[in-house]
Amino acid sequence: MPAFLGLAGWAMWVEVSRHSLGELISSSPFGAPITVATGATIVAGSYIIGAVTTPDMTRFNRSTSDVVKQTLVDIGGTTTDVGILVGGFPREASGEAELAGVRTNFRIPDVLSLGIGGGSLIAPDGSAGPRSVGYRLTEEALVFGGPTLTATDLAVAAGYAEIGDPSLVAHLDPRAALAAIAERIAETVDRMRISAAPLPVVAVGGGSVLIPDGLPGFDEVHRPGHFAVANAVGAAIAQVGGEVDQVFSGAREVMLDGARDEAVSRAERAGARTGSVRIVEVEEIPLAYLPGGATRVRVKAVGDLDLEKINA
Repeated sequence: MPAFLGLAGWAMWVEVSRHSLGELISSSPFGAPITVATGATIVAGSYIIGAVTTPDMTRFNRSTSDVVKQTLVDIGGTTTDVGILVGGFPREASGEAELAGVRTNFRIPDVLSLGIGGGSLIAPDGSAGPRSVGYRLTEEALVFGGPTLTATDLAVAAGYAEIGDPSLVAHLDPRAALAAIAERIAETVDRMRISAAPLPVVAVGGGSVLIPDGLPGFDEVHRPGHFAVANAVGAAIAQVGGEVDQVFSGAREVMLDGARDEAVSRAERAGARTGSVRIVEVEEIPLAYLPGGATRVRVKAVGDLDLEKINA
């Protein structure tokens, strides 16, 4: 609580310091006038909403080990997709998500996309994207003898990658455009953080050659082996999971043991090999607005794929 009050006070000071005292006194209120009763209702309603939603918001602070996180940046031909890995698994979206324009409530990875990739078109002013040559990179890019200036051409000209014929882009000065790309990617990564803790960046995908070994505000940028085909590697070694997300009442240990057993059972029924399943995430959210000490429990279990079950 003291830290929260300090943060709130600092935020108010920063905002107020942008204006002079005379300006604040003489300026008229924003919006339409409201009555005292309406103002009191807004304040009371805000407190009520805070009391109701706070238990759900604490899902982001399950334990001190959650400060050890990584940002995964997947740069392909058309977009840069940024996600957060927690304990080796993607952080899931906490709210609704849109798939093909349809709002859903599925639990899917929390990903923020930016229209910059290896095939992004470079405008005369040096800006990149969101238009891209996509899969036609080997036909359109300058380094392949094509007529179109792409982000990949800039990476080759800067010496970030050895693709195509570097002599075809030797006349380019890519520094300003690549710096702008790195700045936009760093801004997207920063929007995904939920704390000020240091966040190492893991760059994958063929388009990750666009960024250097460091980003503005992020000193560590790692590229694992075979980073260009990380999506295919991930699909090949992906594990089978089982998940329980229910509201329980009763003794805590009994409740957790039952949820763990059910998660393991679901993973095995989904195709995981018996004996390889382990619990990777346990989340407890006390529901203060329900009677009986109700608690929302979410348990995730994963295990290796059992090929015999697939062939059976």
